[in-house]
Amino acid sequence: AIQSNGITLEYESLGDPGAPAVLLVMGLGMQLVAWPDPFCEGLVRQGFRVVRFDNRDCGLSQKLDDLGTPRIGRAILRTLLGLPVRSPYALDAMARDTVGLLDALGIPAAHVVGASMGGMIGQLVAALHPERTLSLTSIMSTTGARHLPQPSVRIRRELLRRPREPITTETLLEHYEHLFGVIGSPGYPTPPDEFRARIRRAIERGGYHPAGFLRQLGAILASGDRSTLLGRITCPTLVIHGKSDPLVPYQGGVDTAYRIRDARLVLLDGFGHDFPAQLFERFADMIAAHARAAPPLPPRRDVSAAA
Repeated sequence: AIQSNGITLEYESLGDPGAPAVLLVMGLGMQLVAWPDPFCEGLVRQGFRVVRFDNRDCGLSQKLDDLGTPRIGRAILRTLLGLPVRSPYALDAMARDTVGLLDALGIPAAHVVGASMGGMIGQLVAALHPERTLSLTSIMSTTGARHLPQPSVRIRRELLRRPREPITTETLLEHYEHLFGVIGSPGYPTPPDEFRARIRRAIERGGYHPAGFLRQLGAILASGDRSTLLGRITCPTLVIHGKSDPLVPYQGGVDTAYRIRDARLVLLDGFGHDFPAQLFERFADMIAAHARAAPPLPPRRDVSAAA
């Protein structure tokens, strides 16, 4: 664990510390182990240092229970009505966590890869901290624009459903198996034994923290539309989205690529809102090629010396 932006973040660094860094930012309520090991190892084999971490309020990173829990039903309703949402923190705080992690690890700039909420955080890092972002890959994410298709009422209900009581490893396995059965990739089904092993690892590692999940969801709702901000992104950008994603419909990826200058869009048939094993190698290859093609950042200008 390491201090970043005033809080403690749990992280893992894989590969040669001197290699170009790929920083992986995970999605809503998901721990760093949700970045599959074979995918991370694929990037390491291609010559990158891979850094993955637990976002605030998740896994082994600091829980901010003293901030209270947002009223999510009310926040969703206000979002649908186009009204501002109050939350204990917004995504820009999580973007500062992300940049703070680079600071703490002594990494001047990284190839930033974000999935779902992590893609939103990555977009903010690239827009607000261009000097720290060599390239951006936004996976199964969106701009937050109000005109875009939203998840159905059924999908929203599944996302907010609580596991049955009492909360045990088995009821949590049952809960997540059901959820990812609804939002996962119909074209790339994960074998049940493999899926349960992945989920069991996360449960036994970081437990279950619904209040943190709700604060992260509140951060997404409070952050609203990033469309205009995305016009400030200048680094090479790759947008990957599944045409079968029911949680963040693929039009969110299309809009992301449209808003970022010269972004490359890859839409995949049969890909939903998960990381199927059948796509690990393809994702690693795409991201590695994208990162290798990115130009290095120019040296930082010493403003004080130039003054």
